[in-house]
Amino acid sequence: MVVGAAMDDLSEDDFRGRAKDSVTKFSRTQPVDEEVLKSFLGNLFYVPCKFDDAEAFKRLKSRLDELENQRHTGGNAVFYCAVPPPVYPQLVTQLGACGLAREERGYRRIIIEKPFGTDLKSARELNTQLQKVFREDNVYRIDHYLGKETVQNIMVFRFANSIFEPVWNCNFVDSIQITVGEELGVEGRGGYYDQAGALRDIVQNHALQLVTLTAMEPPVAFDATSVRDEKVKVLRAVRPLEVSEMAAHTVRGQYAGGFVLGQEVPGYRQEPSVKPDSETETFAAVKFQVDNWRWAGVPFYVRSGKRMPKRVTEIRVQFKRPPHLTFGREQIRETQPNALVLRIQPEEGISLKFSAKVPSGGIRLRTVNMDFLYLSSFVADAPDAYERLLVDCMLGDPTLFTRSDEVEQAWTFVDAIEASWRDGKPPLETYKAGTWGPKGADRLLEVDARRWAVP
Repeated sequence: MVVGAAMDDLSEDDFRGRAKDSVTKFSRTQPVDEEVLKSFLGNLFYVPCKFDDAEAFKRLKSRLDELENQRHTGGNAVFYCAVPPPVYPQLVTQLGACGLAREERGYRRIIIEKPFGTDLKSARELNTQLQKVFREDNVYRIDHYLGKETVQNIMVFRFANSIFEPVWNCNFVDSIQITVGEELGVEGRGGYYDQAGALRDIVQNHALQLVTLTAMEPPVAFDATSVRDEKVKVLRAVRPLEVSEMAAHTVRGQYAGGFVLGQEVPGYRQEPSVKPDSETETFAAVKFQVDNWRWAGVPFYVRSGKRMPKRVTEIRVQFKRPPHLTFGREQIRETQPNALVLRIQPEEGISLKFSAKVPSGGIRLRTVNMDFLYLSSFVADAPDAYERLLVDCMLGDPTLFTRSDEVEQAWTFVDAIEASWRDGKPPLETYKAGTWGPKGADRLLEVDARRWAVP
């Protein structure tokens, strides 16, 4: 059963009506089975609850106790906090004060949506507040990227196939590129986004999660402790950027007006609720090193932006060129180095790029692709990321959720960049909507004699 609790003064019939409309409109199963929907709606309840009202939380507890006795839930409860981040401390305090977090019979778990703080200081304060009321193993920091089948498949691809892991290191890999791009703008969230920006909104969580899964060592087992321990080790190995390196290792940009998918769109500063002189970045790119045995000397390039030419999230493992030019310099020059591309969304799959001989009388080389596509390889419809993660929380499996030390380590890296950007180093660049970002992003790789791959 689901008990809604929010500031809206709704009756339970109103709440069920809203749920019915949403399910009918957005369900992945169309048309909706009316009998299943009727059963689902019969398990929805609602309690009006203002977050600063202690009496409202007591009423919520009373309603949950009543339903527990009626439905025999065994005292199990998951509190999903879909609220603005500043409300988290107050909400958690209220849950503790009225006894809702106390495990008298079953479990009591809490799910926290990102962002987990706005910097290292606020993240630590939030973690401290949470751990006063809930045990750390009952705190589930949800990042929907970790629930995507393609993200989970990174570990399966690496550690269940013996042909890839031996070359997954600095001896064979030239560089790693991670791109998280959206064709969308701020879509009515200008007020929020103008306080966040691309670095905090995407790089600190989604992008660094992909870095950890790409760079981590094989865990001893696929369980929460082992997997998350290895991810934290990667973040601890990320070399901090010095102030003197910021201009050469980071790029920040903001989109101007342009065309995306054939439609004219306004610039960021013309978006509703955005300050007309805003310095908030809608594009962020960072170059860094992971200082450990496996990745010594391999640069990681991460970029994320809005109003890109298309929506795409991918990881590109670029391999080194062969050490001997057997087929001559010209032939090698016309081909691309081997690359393994893990496409997270929207066209989920894996592509291996390698050189092959063109059918002809002489020796001519061409780069070709070997593709694996989820859609054509698996008939089963994969669960939505949130579906998977909510079930994992109810089962008590935090493997795909973010641990407190992982959050804090990510903020440690990002905070130094944020501090430099606030001082105007490097300066904010502009880029036209519908392009892959500002010119500085290209220079970030050109100084290393590399370039971004076009997704």
